[in-house]
Amino acid sequence: MKKNLITVVILALVVVNLVLTAVLTISIVPETKKANELITKVCSAIDLDLQAGDTAGSLAVNVEDLFDYAVNSGETMTINLKNSGDGKDHYGILGISLSLDTTNEDYAKFGSGDLTQYDNVISDTIKSVVAGHTVDEMRNNEEGVKEEILEALQTLFKSSVIVRVNFSSATYN
Repeated sequence: MKKNLITVVILALVVVNLVLTAVLTISIVPETKKANELITKVCSAIDLDLQAGDTAGSLAVNVEDLFDYAVNSGETMTINLKNSGDGKDHYGILGISLSLDTTNEDYAKFGSGDLTQYDNVISDTIKSVVAGHTVDEMRNNEEGVKEEILEALQTLFKSSVIVRVNFSSATYN
């Protein structure tokens, strides 16, 4: 009788273990799938960012291989800046040019340095980036803003033919 009772208890424990294992599996597998999807999305975002263009690529381009394109035929752009909380409206007056890599395979595709047909799109992209910054950010982090503009333009053109953004003049008020 004792052997049968022990066998029944062991069988009951095995069934309870099996049920708890099933519950754990059912509750953990969906969370693991969600985590795997998140990891996949992060990895793909990193790969896209790396493929979007090397923003520091201007270091690898010789000066003689650069073509300077003045946005809007060299006219300055007046851009309203983000409210800095001081109660005043601020704006920036920028003269902007782009350095193009003449050795890039897309250089001929974009008119061999003549981006006149894209001036409106380029100007709008630049205004969108600059308008997201306060006057203090523009004064203290001009290089960071140039990098943001460069990344936005490289994403827009889906090419790294633009290797640098230059401010020929910059006045903030």
